[in-house]
Amino acid sequence: MYDHIAVPVDLAHADKLEKALKVTGDLAKLYSAKVFLLAVSTSAANEVSHDPEEFKSRLDAFAEMKKQEFGVEFVGVVVPCTDPAADMDHVLNHWLHDNPIDLIVMASHVPSFKDHFFHPHGSYLTSHTDKSIMLVR
Repeated sequence: MYDHIAVPVDLAHADKLEKALKVTGDLAKLYSAKVFLLAVSTSAANEVSHDPEEFKSRLDAFAEMKKQEFGVEFVGVVVPCTDPAADMDHVLNHWLHDNPIDLIVMASHVPSFKDHFFHPHGSYLTSHTDKSIMLVR
């Protein structure tokens, strides 16, 4: 049913992804699917790395750790973006449409007052993509 699963990840908040990654690992094992860990990043230094090469290295290490943990293929994909604060949803949506993804699994948060002003990423993708999406809270 699912051959390719995408999971947007923020390496700065990897601890908040565990439940979504567990669901993803279980689904990937059940369907022998390949998992793409999508990390949006700029070419500038950020809280995770000093440069794009270090960022890719950290993402690859995270993917390898999940591969060992779940016994399925996890691949790190850096999705380049000039301004993640403004364009993250758009670049993720573009990448998802350009690749053969069957399911998107996203970590979600409990809705709060700030969601009236800043829309969550999962909400944007569910209303702008034709791919199946599972939000894990």
